[in-house]
Amino acid sequence: MIKILFAAQPSDWLVYEKELISAFSNCDLKVQLTTDVNAYDVEYIIYSPSCDIKNFQKYPRLKAVMSLWAGVEHIANNPTIDVPLCRMVDMELTDGMVEYVTGHVLRYHLGLDFHTNHQDGVWRNEVVPPLAKQRNVCILGLGELGTACAIALTNFKFNVCGWSRTKRKIHNVRCYHGANGYVKALTHAEILVLLLPLTSSTSGILDSASLSHMPEGAMIINPGRGHLIEDEALINSINEGHIRHATLDVFREEPLPPDHFYWNSNNVTVTPHIASTTRVKSASESIAANIKIGESGKPFLHAVNRQQGY
Repeated sequence: MIKILFAAQPSDWLVYEKELISAFSNCDLKVQLTTDVNAYDVEYIIYSPSCDIKNFQKYPRLKAVMSLWAGVEHIANNPTIDVPLCRMVDMELTDGMVEYVTGHVLRYHLGLDFHTNHQDGVWRNEVVPPLAKQRNVCILGLGELGTACAIALTNFKFNVCGWSRTKRKIHNVRCYHGANGYVKALTHAEILVLLLPLTSSTSGILDSASLSHMPEGAMIINPGRGHLIEDEALINSINEGHIRHATLDVFREEPLPPDHFYWNSNNVTVTPHIASTTRVKSASESIAANIKIGESGKPFLHAVNRQQGY
């Protein structure tokens, strides 16, 4: 019997209990899944940042920590974790992100906001959008989510490039990496999508210097992490007219305060952290499958590189 501690809010337990039990059963795993178990017995922890666990060394038999969240910045640097920490990678979460990013890239590309905001009886057909193959889209972050979005956009024939810390290769996507590659990628970013993990090196990465490298009239989509953007720099760039528009789903402070500039700007679209979310059924299946892999003696999937922080 595998002892598993579900460490999250009681409301999460009410949602996840049934699906997790079903997922473990489907994987032929006999488990004791509980929110309250003797620390000595715990072999796996299903973890949400909403729980109050700080010291993981009080679980001497712990084999791995399974995050309920895709982002692990809240826990990746915890020095008491000396077992694999696994990110949540869920195909339905990925699908949701692809749909959000693709939808807003197409919205920008087709200029839909202009027509939506000018329903005044005036026939304006002087400007038509270019074809997708004439539009440059740049994705910062080529992990699971970034790669999936890049591939989806190439299927529309967008001219897609991407940037990551280390070298990557993706069919039909120009991949840049490192400091020099970062600047080159930004110069192609007519539409920029932010999907980087949040680490000490990516916090505030989109600052005034980065924004200055982007083309005049560029547009930004951030469904990744709010702390990737230096807000003051973005606001200044919008006010100066260099950045035409930003669609922001994540913020340094959430909920976004009602009097924040972003709510009141015609050049910003705010969505309330809805770009994609973990689906309970598929997330439960992902966790159960990964624990089964670990129990078979194979390396866990999606283990965090503790030095990189993701």
